[in-house]
Amino acid sequence: MTDIITAIGFSTGVSGKGDLSRLDAALGKLNEIGADAAELSLYGEDLIAGGRLLPDRVHRLEQICRRHDLRYTVHGQIVSNFMDERHLDLQKAVVRSMLELCDQVGATVLVHHAGQAPMADQAGRDRLDDLERQALAELADTARGYGVRLAFENIFAMGDHEYRQTPAEVAETVRAVDHPNLCTLIDFSHAYIECTRRGLDWRSQIRSMASATGHLHVHDSFGRPYSMTKFYEPSEAVALGIGDLHLPLGWGDIPWEEIFAELRFQPGTTMILELNADRYEGELAESLARARRLAALCNQRALAA
Repeated sequence: MTDIITAIGFSTGVSGKGDLSRLDAALGKLNEIGADAAELSLYGEDLIAGGRLLPDRVHRLEQICRRHDLRYTVHGQIVSNFMDERHLDLQKAVVRSMLELCDQVGATVLVHHAGQAPMADQAGRDRLDDLERQALAELADTARGYGVRLAFENIFAMGDHEYRQTPAEVAETVRAVDHPNLCTLIDFSHAYIECTRRGLDWRSQIRSMASATGHLHVHDSFGRPYSMTKFYEPSEAVALGIGDLHLPLGWGDIPWEEIFAELRFQPGTTMILELNADRYEGELAESLARARRLAALCNQRALAA
């Protein structure tokens, strides 16, 4: 029987300077600590211009990735949004280019954020949901040609003025599209924050996603929405426990062992620790070790079923 969780790794982060040498160093560090996988944060590496790939920089990316013994996934644009009617053609063009990048580096998953729009009435939300589903079906077909899966990630809203699907609705979208190259991505902290904000049972919400899920984002938090947004240093947000903190496992209050002993995901799932590798370099090895224990809980339960 295939293990449920088959690879564990880290997101690479971005330099913010379009300097691919930083990516090379980050991948080397992940190799050193024994990670299986890396999620390439290619939205920050200046590889696409106006929806088109930049061949020289893509060639350099390929060379860098070949130097490291890692499995790869790719995080698409943070602003990717199939509810963005005004820019939908551009949004699709960038996702197509991201899928081509996946093919170039042998990545098996492209992370795509669930949509966002100004809050509308029910009819307006239904129309936005339909727009997103049509785009997901179209791009999942493109992904199939590259042997890549789109992993549709749950996000949180910043307030009642903003439309975001709940985690359960994200899963409903994926099940409605019903495409083999589309799965859900559970970001546990995002779900915790959004469900706190909306007064929902977050454990029930992620439970509803599990069977459709083929990719995981793991990082700790306290599930507190952005009741304040101005911090002079990131450590101030950590001290208050407010927001999407991307903390090492154990720094927040997410009950990881309970969750991974309970939930069952799709076979071949990759678990990505979304930590700031520079800020938390001293905590990477322990977070990786804990993630391996969580994966073992999940895999052992599947074997016993």
